[in-house]
Amino acid sequence: MPNHDYTTRILWTGNRGEGTAHYRAYDRTWDIAVPGKAPVHCSNDPLLGGDPGKMNPEDLLLSALSACHMLWYLHYASDAGIVVTGYSDSPLGVGEVGRGGAGRFVKAVLRPHVVVKPGTDLAAAEAIHHRIHEVCFIARSVNFPVDCAPSFAVEG
Repeated sequence: MPNHDYTTRILWTGNRGEGTAHYRAYDRTWDIAVPGKAPVHCSNDPLLGGDPGKMNPEDLLLSALSACHMLWYLHYASDAGIVVTGYSDSPLGVGEVGRGGAGRFVKAVLRPHVVVKPGTDLAAAEAIHHRIHEVCFIARSVNFPVDCAPSFAVEG
């Protein structure tokens, strides 16, 4: 199978006029600018002095993991004849900070809530979730465990 190439542009927006003259002289803000797409304004984690109103790298990674899972779930559900009418997720990423301040994710738990049509085989609908990590581009690319704790509701 051919390789897929992805590109993006990161533009630091945090220069207050002094550049990085000292640690408190600059903001940890930037824009993600993918050609042809709206920019995403980002900042550092608020625990590290970032703007809590902007996405940070940890938010972006967890969101990408959740979105990839969702897209595969919708695909597999469609193939299985399971009609999904609603899908939301509130994933949890668990991080740790080691000596020297270096951090990492140690696990993530996806918590999708799926709304299906009446008469849906809920066991079959749940089983789909447990196949996705075999194919999800993002889940296959991270070096921490990703668990899934789905819940379901029947439309009505």
